Amino acid sequence: MGDIHVKPGTLPIINIGPYLHTDDHPGRLSVAAQLHSACLEFGFFYLDLGSFIEPGEPEELQKLAREFFAKPQEEKDKIGLAHQDGARGYQRLKENVTNGKADNHEGIDFYRPVDNPDKSRPLWGENQWPEDPPQFREKFEAWTEKMKKLGVVVMEAMAVGLGMTHEEWEQLKSQVDESFWVMRVIGYPPLPNNYDGFSCGAHKDYGCLTFLYQDDTKSALQVWLENSEVVETDAEGNISGLPSEELAEGVWIDADPIPGCVVCNIGEMWEVWTNGLYKSTLHRVVHRGANYRVSIPFFFEPNFNAEVKPLAAALRIQSADDDAHAEQKKYEPVVYGDFLLKKVGNNFATGKGKYD
Repeated sequence: MGDIHVKPGTLPIINIGPYLHTDDHPGRLSVAAQLHSACLEFGFFYLDLGSFIEPGEPEELQKLAREFFAKPQEEKDKIGLAHQDGARGYQRLKENVTNGKADNHEGIDFYRPVDNPDKSRPLWGENQWPEDPPQFREKFEAWTEKMKKLGVVVMEAMAVGLGMTHEEWEQLKSQVDESFWVMRVIGYPPLPNNYDGFSCGAHKDYGCLTFLYQDDTKSALQVWLENSEVVETDAEGNISGLPSEELAEGVWIDADPIPGCVVCNIGEMWEVWTNGLYKSTLHRVVHRGANYRVSIPFFFEPNFNAEVKPLAAALRIQSADDDAHAEQKKYEPVVYGDFLLKKVGNNFATGKGKYD
């Protein structure tokens, strides 16, 4: 790694509580405005879930994950990707690839269950749950239900922040009410000093909203802030850890865990919905500590058959700001399922990374 020239930066912390209570809670408009500002400026923020999750609940999930990852390799391989559709199940250390390099982590991926599963079709198999620890499936399915509810709540608040009408929100809601969600349970051993890669390489999420619970490891998750006055460079003066097409000025900042919070970021579908008003943000994991790090990202995504296209509310904002968006071109509509299949269909089996 090269030198790090750090300009202090702090991602906003937003308490989603007012949207978890009555419809007329006085704090709702403030929450919506905060979300809008965070999405415009960062694409990353913390969500305070103190009123939504039980104390100790995420730590229990972390403990179950550690118990699984500590098992012998042959036990973990019993639910390997090859037994299903190439996407659902366990992937070994360095089996996942980002930007052409193997990532130094292992994990289990779960997707929304589908009708008439067929493991010969990409993404259309069945989830593979560890039999041991015995409470693994029960606890993680309960977490999934909570994150699905949270997804709709945050979407509604974002709709208000964009100035959407009730009817426009109902239309948007119909595109996510059967979210083709993904949950990952990831284990990160320390990154070897001589490793030619990252714990997880620099990438943007391609869906809708990511809710990330991470253990108490610091200085691992990093977020790229563009157009900063300072930049991290390697020995030759090049920006470190970025895909070649992303060579812009900026700086990596740490998104360290905050008790009672999850880290939230927007994916590429929000770029389409807002016609580029909101941008999905590069992030990566560089874990050089001595501990074994665990993180649990939940990806709240559009429905599989959702047609994602620029929202009228976003276009209204852009048309009112002619100077800033004079050259703005309209994003083309995409069907989320088609977009997803291009990203992850058999990616592990072919050796091509989901973020390549």
